[in-house]
Amino acid sequence: MRRVFLPIALIAVFLGSQGSRPVGSQSPDRGLFGDFPTRNSVSAEKGLPSTWDADTGTNILWSQPAGSQSYAGPVVAGGRVFIGTNNEGNRNPAIKGDRGVVMAFDASKGDFLWQMATPKLPSGRVNDWPQQGVCSTPFVEGDRLYYTSNQAKIVALDVAGLKNGNEGVTDEKETSPTDGDVIWSFDLMGEADVFPHNLAASSPLVVDGILYATTGNGVDEGHVNIPSPLAPSFVAIDQKTGKLVWESAEPGSKIIHGNWSNAAYGVVKGKPQVVFGGGDGWVYSFEPKTGKLIWKFDANPKDAVYRLGGSGTKNDIIATPVVYDDKVFIGVGQDPEHGEGVGNFWVIDATMEGDVTGKAVVWKRGGDEFHRTISTVAIHEGIVYAADLSGFLYALDLKTGALYWKHDMLAAVWGSPLVADGKIYLGDEDGDVAVLAVGKTKKLLSEMNMGSAVYATVYPKGGVLYILARNRLFAIKDGAKAAR
Repeated sequence: MRRVFLPIALIAVFLGSQGSRPVGSQSPDRGLFGDFPTRNSVSAEKGLPSTWDADTGTNILWSQPAGSQSYAGPVVAGGRVFIGTNNEGNRNPAIKGDRGVVMAFDASKGDFLWQMATPKLPSGRVNDWPQQGVCSTPFVEGDRLYYTSNQAKIVALDVAGLKNGNEGVTDEKETSPTDGDVIWSFDLMGEADVFPHNLAASSPLVVDGILYATTGNGVDEGHVNIPSPLAPSFVAIDQKTGKLVWESAEPGSKIIHGNWSNAAYGVVKGKPQVVFGGGDGWVYSFEPKTGKLIWKFDANPKDAVYRLGGSGTKNDIIATPVVYDDKVFIGVGQDPEHGEGVGNFWVIDATMEGDVTGKAVVWKRGGDEFHRTISTVAIHEGIVYAADLSGFLYALDLKTGALYWKHDMLAAVWGSPLVADGKIYLGDEDGDVAVLAVGKTKKLLSEMNMGSAVYATVYPKGGVLYILARNRLFAIKDGAKAAR
């Protein structure tokens, strides 16, 4: 049964040219949503399990309780696993009440290491939805972690927490060895006049010393007015200092609901681009260093109409763009509370400049062929693997968009497909993780239930699959047997 009842605050965690020469490379000390700056979630990991049992412990290396709602991560770097959740896990009884929490665990043993627990904003659900915690999947590199807090701050943390001393900011209120260590923070509301709708939740991307993120800027509680139309929807921040490098308010007063997509980075014909999905349903590409607009593309048909509550055909963009082979791959969608509906999936020629609407279309799918989505695609060996909110996973021809096969998950899909070790991994709202073989012929290898909804994307590292269910984090490895 498909159910899509949770607030928009959660979705950004789900919430380029990678080709044969990826921008950046997988590294033991770097972890991010999509594993590459291009956001194409295709891993070189081998020896990953095809089956496991969360009830009996078969192939479960370890598991740990999270909060009661978990949507961000997991990512793995430097021997640690990081997730975003809420405070219902009660790791520190002295820290009470509703908070947004980043947690760190030992990747091999599962031991809890530290947490950063941030109080909710006093303005309430219009800016910081109750119980949804941190919905920003962290970017981790070396000894630093970057994420968007529930207070709409872009934050840099020490990956070791306060255990190795207090660096950077020294006025943290919680100062035990199992608390987080803030290096710097940039307040999107206080310093950039952003009005985040429901929750700021962008998963940051860092390339060449600059952090890129969307801000969550959006409508007011009445869903009609935009309190800060001149505030940025996209920001670039210095990785070391936390100072603003550039900003863009490009969607301006055209924001439909909010800005919750993530940035992707690719090199197109030798020219770097940072690409954002906008809250107005347009895709924007900028020069990474300067913020100069390269091109923009309207991802809604000309006759699309937005209706309050989601009954219309016009959508914003929540999925993360993927840059691949000088093209951008992106689907449109809406707040899952608005339910299923007509969507469009686009492949855009990223070599042009200016308003490229219409003329840059390589191919598209829409109508009954593709529904609203908040998922990001994975592209591997000439096939695009794309999921929509209605619960379908599609295998599409890279060049033409022709359908090879379609798999019905039988529940809403919020996360994104991962391709690794000849397999596709995808979770759903009923808590099932499907494992399918890559290729032009559909082959379902297995399907396992995790005990609660899987809204996040599966993450592989070191022969281990890390899966974040709604209230529990699992590490899964062939031959493992967790103690019961």
